[in-house]
Amino acid sequence: MKKFIVFTAIAVTVMSITTVHAQVSVNVNIGAQPVWGPTGYDHADFYYLPDIGVYYSVVKQQYVFREGNAWVFRKTLPPQYASFDLYKSYKVVLNEKKPWLRDEEYRKKYQPFRNRHDQAVIRDSHEEKYFVVKGHPEHDKWAREHKHH
Repeated sequence: MKKFIVFTAIAVTVMSITTVHAQVSVNVNIGAQPVWGPTGYDHADFYYLPDIGVYYSVVKQQYVFREGNAWVFRKTLPPQYASFDLYKSYKVVLNEKKPWLRDEEYRKKYQPFRNRHDQAVIRDSHEEKYFVVKGHPEHDKWAREHKHH
């Protein structure tokens, strides 16, 4: 019986360590986030931009917005938002597959974040973990230093 308890304890410990390691390696995508993305998130699937009601897919690097009655996916914002400042707008991180399917809920929930311009963005961060993001002012220096590692 003691052998069984010891074996079970070891098995549970190994499974826990493996699970924690897998979650960490799968859930970090800082390098995929744009320099205008908000700081404080090691992982983001989508950003919701309450000012204009648009979603941004971090993974696919494209915007998701309504065009008529359909949701469309584009690499650029629609023309009416060509001068929209992504650096100053508030972004809500949403980690789900298709957040636009709950658009009405998100519009209501994040209405209070419209016209907020106080969110720190990756480009302006001095935390080294963000230097991996292409376009960050420290990226090139960081890349040269880590090239030999």
